[in-house]
Amino acid sequence: MTSPSGTSPSTSAAATSSGEAGSARAETAALQDALAAEHAAVWGYGTVGAALAEEDRTAVGTAVEAHRDLRDRLAGLLTDRGADPVPTAPAYQLPFPVLSAVDASRLAAQLEDGTTAAWVWVLDQAADRAVRELAVAAASAAEARAVAWRARAGATPPTTATPGL
Repeated sequence: MTSPSGTSPSTSAAATSSGEAGSARAETAALQDALAAEHAAVWGYGTVGAALAEEDRTAVGTAVEAHRDLRDRLAGLLTDRGADPVPTAPAYQLPFPVLSAVDASRLAAQLEDGTTAAWVWVLDQAADRAVRELAVAAASAAEARAVAWRARAGATPPTTATPGL
């Protein structure tokens, strides 16, 4: 059976015998880091949504859905590779108190920055083309959401020159 990354068990065995096992291990470790970041983002958006007025929560729902989809895709990808996906933590510590809509927007931007950085790391460690493509798409989407949240928080400039670095 082929994994979502496009590799088959025979391809993986060939990679191991040709000395690329370190790359596969590094890629898997980076994917685990990205999964941990996605878990944290899903959890953190609960706090973001709680601090926003109901009419401002549409972006939260969209972001949570995107992070849940990535989380589930990563868990499946890691399972297909024979790795146990890193579990979600029972709770996470917030980087600062979230007492207003501005604080919520700052937190959302920070959550997106964390996932962007994790996906940039996956891109750096990826040996598989499908994983690189997933990393580029995920990092780009996270940075686009981060820009919107930074703008809502009043951050200037709302963009960064090198997202995720």
